[in-house]
Amino acid sequence: MHIPPYLFMDKRTALAGQTVVITGASSGAGRAAALEFARYGANVVIAARNEAALNAVKAECEELGAQVLVVTTDTSDAKSMINLVNAAVYWQDRIDVWINNAGVLAAGDFDVTPMAVHEQIIKTNLLGYMNGAHAVLPVFKKQQWGTLINNISIGGFLPVPYGAGYTASKFGLRGWSEALKAELAGWPEIYICDLFPAFLDTPGILHAANYTGKVLKPAPPVYDPVRLAQAMVSTAADPSSNAYVGSTSLLLKFSHAVFPELTTKVTGFVIRRYLKNAYQIALSDGNIFTTVDYGMSMHGGFGLPGKPKAHRKYIAGAMIVGLAAGLMLFKSRK
Repeated sequence: MHIPPYLFMDKRTALAGQTVVITGASSGAGRAAALEFARYGANVVIAARNEAALNAVKAECEELGAQVLVVTTDTSDAKSMINLVNAAVYWQDRIDVWINNAGVLAAGDFDVTPMAVHEQIIKTNLLGYMNGAHAVLPVFKKQQWGTLINNISIGGFLPVPYGAGYTASKFGLRGWSEALKAELAGWPEIYICDLFPAFLDTPGILHAANYTGKVLKPAPPVYDPVRLAQAMVSTAADPSSNAYVGSTSLLLKFSHAVFPELTTKVTGFVIRRYLKNAYQIALSDGNIFTTVDYGMSMHGGFGLPGKPKAHRKYIAGAMIVGLAAGLMLFKSRK
């Protein structure tokens, strides 16, 4: 008999013994999620291209008392994702939660960045999530329950200049997921949940393909990926359609909804200004086509000191003032 997790009194009881599959679990938010679910007694299936890194994550999760299965997986390959589903079902005879998390990034002028790179970003970030859902939904429908969590990021609402391929994949993800939610409305115990975190302190930007010729850093404020991992656990225990991780995420969504042209122009200006002054670095394909052997930790080392809450009022105030000033300047030039 299946009892929906949200009917339990606490997350530990809700998630204990549940089978949770996490893609992109070798570093960053995926690694944080694996450890967080392990703390709650879930059976964790971790997937990524880097088997050595996955084995290190497995050891950490097992120290927390969890059962862990490692499945080397390329999310951009539909057959590889089917293999991941089959391995998880063979291991525990069920999949309760599937987390689409694996993603890649490339920075550079659109016409300078090779089309092969743009194509692989779409294959990983968009088709990779679709591959996961396409493989696991038949299992969910057979069980008549299951929770699919998509880590989309605020990039699903806010365009990223000099990251056009990434933006295309994230905007596409949001549209695809909304269509899927409507399609599955007749399955009351199958949930499609989207997470929209703000910028995270992960190694992801260190892994990015870089055609700017400059050192890349995330725009502040950056949030601890553990906050996203905790949001994933909360969503698995009590599914909700959308969740925003970090107050900056909601602020940026609001800004683009109200001032779309201005927000895009300001974003482009900030990135150009940064790149003009950043240190030079060699061009690189990063981890777009193959895994890398560096930066496999949870954090990227970009975090602001102190707790995010301590910065909220200053960050929000600065962004609102900046947008207001930009709006006035924009109008004065018309």
